[in-house]
Amino acid sequence: MASARAFIGGLLKKADVEIGGSRPQDITVHDERLFNRVIRFGTMGLGEAYMDGWWDANALDVFIHDVFLAHLEKEFEINLASVLAIAKAFVFNLQSSQRAFKVGEVHYDLGNDLYEAMLDKRMVYTCGYWKDATTLDEAQEAKLDLVCRKIGLQKGDRVLDIGCGWGSFAKYAAEKYGAQVVGVTVSKEQAELARENCAGLSVEIRVQDYRDVHEEFDHIVSLGMFEHVGVKNYRTYFEVANRCLKDGGFFLLHTIGYKVSQLTSDPWFEKYIFPGGVLPSIAQMGKAIENLFIVEDLHNFGADYDKTLMAWFANFDAAWPSLKEKYGDRFYRMWKYYLLTCAGGFRAREMQLWQIVLSKGGVPGGYTSVR
Repeated sequence: MASARAFIGGLLKKADVEIGGSRPQDITVHDERLFNRVIRFGTMGLGEAYMDGWWDANALDVFIHDVFLAHLEKEFEINLASVLAIAKAFVFNLQSSQRAFKVGEVHYDLGNDLYEAMLDKRMVYTCGYWKDATTLDEAQEAKLDLVCRKIGLQKGDRVLDIGCGWGSFAKYAAEKYGAQVVGVTVSKEQAELARENCAGLSVEIRVQDYRDVHEEFDHIVSLGMFEHVGVKNYRTYFEVANRCLKDGGFFLLHTIGYKVSQLTSDPWFEKYIFPGGVLPSIAQMGKAIENLFIVEDLHNFGADYDKTLMAWFANFDAAWPSLKEKYGDRFYRMWKYYLLTCAGGFRAREMQLWQIVLSKGGVPGGYTSVR
């Protein structure tokens, strides 16, 4: 135990983190078994130990940010949890059509009350655009409008929204631009509330896997859904989009991305937050769109996700007294760990947020980037 503590303590010193210190990045250990658990199970052990109350950070987002900057995660790339996750990804298609609805059941069906408390008034569960915004509501509305402007949305255009969430984009596009929107989601809870939110508008919400869409649209958008597609399905995903997009239209893909190609996500996030989720790389997406699309524009505003996640946590934390009885203390620690570790990761630029505008044959004369 002592040697395990010394080993972990030595690693943390590389990130200027002290055990028992008082600075934002410092941590307090409540159970000495933490050190062996982290050595054996890596990030899975760290996250589960946090859920179990074995340790705390003075500011969890700052701690994670500093750990990422010191690249301490490389010390735990090979451990039991990661080996099992990689083996599963090689053998199975973890995002097959048969498995597509699992993330909806595990994550998005948790409870609309949770998301209503945490998100902005439009219930947008993707990165906000903070360029000229000072509040979460402003940042999310700016992002929705940015998407509409990037695809040149016009009144009467028919748009497919792959992974429509609670209908935030569909409602905005129908209200502000007069578009007709078909939104698909794998979450029954999302679909029910999305239909309520979009009542009276030219919006159709379906509980449907993207692979089952066989219609043509003027434009396609997909905001924060590609992270659930999986590497083995990237080509199929883009083939579906190509099949459904009319000539002359745009496909806007909004996705979190990672700096290197990988087959799986972090084991803790795979188990507790996004089953089957994996972040794409530019290389993986580039290969998947060959001979299907032209990349007209790529916009990275990943630093804005830090602000978005911190705003979500502030809302969640403030609303917790009204949510506590339903969800319980262990859920609070899990959800806090999810939101704040992601914030630290984006702050360290470990993860990115890309908006990619695609066309089928290229824009004659070139596409004019919109910011």
